[in-house]
Amino acid sequence: MALCAKKRPPEEERRARANDREYNEKFQYASNCIKTSKYNILTFLPVNLFEQFQEVANTYFLFLLILQLIPQVSSLSWFTTIVPLVLVLAITAVKDATDDYFRHKSDNQVNNRQSQVLIDGSLQQEQWMNVRVGDIIKLENNQFVAADLLLLSSSEPHGLCYIETAELDGETNMKVRQAIPVTSELGDISRLAKFDGEVVCEPPNNKLDKFSGALYWKESKFPLSNQNMLLRGCVLRNTEWCFGLVVFAGPDTKLMQNSGRTKFKRTSIDRLMNTLVLWIFGFLVCMGVILAIGNAIWEHEVGTRFQVYLPWDEAVDSAFFSGFLSFWSYIIILNTVVPISLYVSVEVIRLGHSYFINWDRKMFCMKKQTPAEARTTTLNEELGQVEYVFSDKTGTLTQNVMVFHKCSVRGRSYGDVFDVLGHKAELGERPQPVDFSFNPLADKKFLFWDPTLLEAVKVGDPHTHEFFRLLSLCHTVMSEEKNEGELYYKAQSPDEGALVTAARNFGFVFRSRTPKTITVHEMGTAVTYQLLAILDFNNIRKRMSVIVRNPEGRIRLYCKGADTILLDRLHPSTQELLNTTTDHLNEYAGEGLRTLVLAYKDLDEEYYEEWAQRRLQASLAQDSREDRLASVYEEVESDMMLLGATAIEDRLQQGVPETIALLTLANIKIWVLTGDKQETAVNIGYSCKMLTDDVTEVFVVTGHTVLEVREELRKAREKMMDSPHTVGNGFTCQEKRPSSKLTSVLEAVAGEYALVINGHSLAHALEADMELEFLETACACKAVICCRVTPLQKAQVVELVKKHKKAVTLAIGDGANDVSMIKTAHIGVGISGQEGIQAVLASDYSFSQFKFLQRLLLVHGRWSYLRMCKFLCYFFYKNFAFTMVHFWFGFFCGFSAQTVYDQYFITLYNIVYTSLPVLAMGVFDQDVPEQRSMEYPKLYEPGQLNLLFNKREFFICIAQGIYASVLVFFLPYGVFAEAARDDGAQLADYQSFAVTVATSLVIVVSVQIGLDTGYWTAINHFFIWGSLAVYFAILFAMHSDGLFRMFPNQFRFVGNAQSSLAQPTVWLTIALTTVVCILPVVAFRFLKLSLKPDLSDTVSARLSAWGWDPVSESPRARVPALRAAWWSREIPPPPLCPGGSGPPPRGVRPRRGPSPPPPGALQPAGEEEEGPAPLHAEARPHQLPPLGLRLRPPGGLRGAHHVRQEHAAQLPGAGRLRHALRLRLDREPAQEEERQPGQPPRQAPEGGAPPPPPAPLPADSGPDRAQAQNQKQKGPRLGPPLPCPGPVGRLKSLYFFTPSDPHPRGREPLFLNYTRMYRREARDLLGLACPSRRVRLSLICVCVWFHFVFFIWQVEGASERLLCCRRGGWSTGGYPPPQPPGCTGWLGWDPCPGLRLLVGPWGWWSTEEDLVPSESPSSP
Repeated sequence: MALCAKKRPPEEERRARANDREYNEKFQYASNCIKTSKYNILTFLPVNLFEQFQEVANTYFLFLLILQLIPQVSSLSWFTTIVPLVLVLAITAVKDATDDYFRHKSDNQVNNRQSQVLIDGSLQQEQWMNVRVGDIIKLENNQFVAADLLLLSSSEPHGLCYIETAELDGETNMKVRQAIPVTSELGDISRLAKFDGEVVCEPPNNKLDKFSGALYWKESKFPLSNQNMLLRGCVLRNTEWCFGLVVFAGPDTKLMQNSGRTKFKRTSIDRLMNTLVLWIFGFLVCMGVILAIGNAIWEHEVGTRFQVYLPWDEAVDSAFFSGFLSFWSYIIILNTVVPISLYVSVEVIRLGHSYFINWDRKMFCMKKQTPAEARTTTLNEELGQVEYVFSDKTGTLTQNVMVFHKCSVRGRSYGDVFDVLGHKAELGERPQPVDFSFNPLADKKFLFWDPTLLEAVKVGDPHTHEFFRLLSLCHTVMSEEKNEGELYYKAQSPDEGALVTAARNFGFVFRSRTPKTITVHEMGTAVTYQLLAILDFNNIRKRMSVIVRNPEGRIRLYCKGADTILLDRLHPSTQELLNTTTDHLNEYAGEGLRTLVLAYKDLDEEYYEEWAQRRLQASLAQDSREDRLASVYEEVESDMMLLGATAIEDRLQQGVPETIALLTLANIKIWVLTGDKQETAVNIGYSCKMLTDDVTEVFVVTGHTVLEVREELRKAREKMMDSPHTVGNGFTCQEKRPSSKLTSVLEAVAGEYALVINGHSLAHALEADMELEFLETACACKAVICCRVTPLQKAQVVELVKKHKKAVTLAIGDGANDVSMIKTAHIGVGISGQEGIQAVLASDYSFSQFKFLQRLLLVHGRWSYLRMCKFLCYFFYKNFAFTMVHFWFGFFCGFSAQTVYDQYFITLYNIVYTSLPVLAMGVFDQDVPEQRSMEYPKLYEPGQLNLLFNKREFFICIAQGIYASVLVFFLPYGVFAEAARDDGAQLADYQSFAVTVATSLVIVVSVQIGLDTGYWTAINHFFIWGSLAVYFAILFAMHSDGLFRMFPNQFRFVGNAQSSLAQPTVWLTIALTTVVCILPVVAFRFLKLSLKPDLSDTVSARLSAWGWDPVSESPRARVPALRAAWWSREIPPPPLCPGGSGPPPRGVRPRRGPSPPPPGALQPAGEEEEGPAPLHAEARPHQLPPLGLRLRPPGGLRGAHHVRQEHAAQLPGAGRLRHALRLRLDREPAQEEERQPGQPPRQAPEGGAPPPPPAPLPADSGPDRAQAQNQKQKGPRLGPPLPCPGPVGRLKSLYFFTPSDPHPRGREPLFLNYTRMYRREARDLLGLACPSRRVRLSLICVCVWFHFVFFIWQVEGASERLLCCRRGGWSTGGYPPPQPPGCTGWLGWDPCPGLRLLVGPWGWWSTEEDLVPSESPSSP
């Protein structure tokens, strides 16, 4: 960051003397001017260009531009390189200039703020930029603090003032600051003008919560701490005025010290892309060497014979030197293989993805009015590759809204309510809450259910009184009384607020505080305590203490803190009470409550005076002040008397269990790193479904030594290795991780395990000689919970996984203690909760609730990864297809570095003709709708395994590009060798060949991106077809007579486009080239879709099969032939089952009624704002069933089938049967029940009674069922669908026809009627099996070919026929029908969800209603 002040040597200490600018200026301290901008008008161009040319790609193209200026080397004009280079530099420069303009604007606004500065004995208005170190400034209420000030005095008693630190740490609650007593009386201008004290303190740093220094004045030394400082960015509140001495100014302030650049994070795709660009550059050099050698050989063998016609340049004196020059010429020509616009295009796509996150209304919190925010644009695609999530608990998984729930006072537990039988009453069975009407200052919102605690307070129990007295004194809460009796507490943490509020309601009301006193109303009586010392809380001490003197003069220390810290500091006489309280603590923690232990200690006057003197000396130390104070605090906080414990409830956020369950299904491992005790963390783990009853075992590591921790980890690994090796969590180990990434065989263990480890054990586990053992054990577990961990340990755990697992990590938290973890992880997510915005400021992404994480990863992250991978694959493909044509042409032009294309085509290909379509695909493309991404979390796995773009995919794209370049060059070359024009003239000439190749290339890559696009928007259509239109417009303009007359030396292809494209041969060549280039791609994708489809293809096919468009999620108006026959006769569709109803028309949108869901209705897998909502069968009668739940129902995979059957029973009529069919098709093999021959299939129960079995087939209907069963096993096993009991409308059976049978209608030949039927089936097939439009063309070709072949067979009287069995809402038994007499066996069995094609040598089957004869045929 550029700043006003020049770079100075680092300071060892800061010295600032009040009212003495001359003395302070000799240290050359920075002024209060800040400058976050990097440029000005004069320096922008040189500095920005210098920064941009530090990029290797830009430097490379600058080098090529210099080469092009050498006539002996370049065969291209200079503008072919400079135009793309200037365009890239200009786009980046405009972006940088815009950002810097807003920085200038912000800097000017801040620097020109006015402040009152004491100069020459009077207050003068000065701009902030003119304030200097050592100046005394006057602040008034609601003003911003101009610099880091030492508070000297204020309008409040005892030199107090109140500030708001929202701009520093995001906390909106007020904080108190106090002037040291010796300066608190300097309230008037005259005394302040004579003040000449000198501050000696630490040098500038970024630690917001620490300050150490001393004030030297009147030959005395006074310690200074953070409580005496007002930091820049704070706002003065509830204080009329105050004066402060400037200690740090401008860039030295702690606010600006924390505004430095964060560590730049790069994605794995970035690193891979850089490697691939280097490989491409190496490939470019290899091509240049090959062509240079070819040039040298050609010139030596052939070129020397044509010196008269093709003389060498003057500088060329040998074939070797000609080859050398040719090498550089080909480097220039083939430079487009290294794409200059790649990096700019990637940044544009990432920027679009970031805006999609910012604009996502489903990630907007209405309660807090907080949107999701992408604070970086470089990590979007890595959101789709996360494997480990490290989460804080408090405020991240929970609401961080604390409620006083239970307590233990001197061995007695309060908070539970028991009925008359002594059983604990649940929340819904409890009586009315405790009545606090006796206390006029009670908080009306506070609820407590156990009246015995209030009775103990009212009867004057001394232990209970002391318990609440401690809660009302040991805190840092600020009290504000806006109206009489209306108290408002502002606490730095929700825990403190909850405890002080509890004490308030039970009669110990904290009213006010000064630097030296605390006033409490105890049971209606005001009592003022003298505050002698505050022993602050921090993450290391994990406790807070106050030392007070009561009105009787007794000195007592009150302490509250974590049980692991305080229980070790108790007096031995409290052992019996300690055991009882420990039992209560374990009970509270088992209920998921946050616990604190309370203790006290009486101090005599003499001991306190001696201790206070040691504390003063430690606070005056310039070095190791914190350590010395900690040692003094440790001494007094010992041998304390146990008083009791508190239990605070922190409820889970809405949607946390569903989010964790969904992320777990996506193969994302979640580790919780919390400072809570073990029992609390484990309980929360069960509440949020991290730990479930399906977990095989929970390993708890609590060792206190290295040997104990190592032994516990070893035992855990042994138990996991001894488990039976069946697949857990529904995945095989090969699916979870490729073998190359397995660091241990433990990752393939069966079952689900969890690991819980304490902070002291984690400290040993993170040591260098044990960290791999800990990592190996933890990564084999489904869930990991680390308890009682420090912020540093959180970062160490994240770094350990990053270092050894090579996996993408994400850390999410809401507080300042999570900042180190957030910065360490690959991706940091901050939650804007109750603990300020420090985590948000350090994060890469932020939102307000944990449940939005599932949408961030499964929708935005997966889409960003998919789009970036498709963009990169296509980008490399089109560049290689474009560039390699020059390579092939080199073998036919004597390796002379002659270009194939017009030089303007070379210039505009990447920046005009092909740039916008690929950008549109990279920004808008998607494979499945967002809701399906949530319902099918398994779709997330390709990103984790890096399957969509890796070195293999890169080489496939390169091979495809090279293949396209071969055809684009050689097909026109072969055609032009023998082709002639319409007038008989020779067609082959260089310019016509160039136009034909260029046009073929543009059309091929445009068709290719049309196939690659899975989500068509108006923008995609406009960019793709618009780019083609722009190409032809520019082509005809470049070849026009007008430009030739104006620039005859630049536009030499005059009239060529009009002449060449008027020839049918040229267009046939272009069409042939396009078909031959695209046809293998279409065929390969069609075969892949049929033989080995991806999960996204399967999901899209299912959506399409059920009448849903995979893009718009709207019912497709696709009417099968059978329903068309029904509706054309205006006959309602027959019921599919007794009491059921037929399916509604596919073109009619289903009714979405508000009727309540039936009991036990399933919840869909994802819900955006308010958590899961039940899916009501009547409200959505024919939509796709909630397939997300069948991936992982609450009871685990083993109960999935039964859960689906229960849901199927809720669907009426056709919906129930279709759902039943779908369920049986998707059952796991382990759940498939083998049926004996003749045994009817089982059906899901409905209404309690099992349905009657279907009627058996007639004896003469074909061979026995056993033979059909045996034949069934030859095809893919789908499992028998549940049959519909009873008759199925007018469709009584499947009828069999042979070519000799008379036509049922008597109107037309049989094969023509069949052709008409088959066309309907083919049309439905196209609507069914095309999850993307990219394969529709191939399906059309296959269907046309199939129809043609079938027509020939019919005409020739062939004996083989097609059998079409259409499965609508009825059942065919799930296997081929019994073979008719004379059938030698089925030749095919297609398990397509909507169409089954069976081929036999005997005839065909049909269920089409219009083909059913009036009389039964002879061969059923």
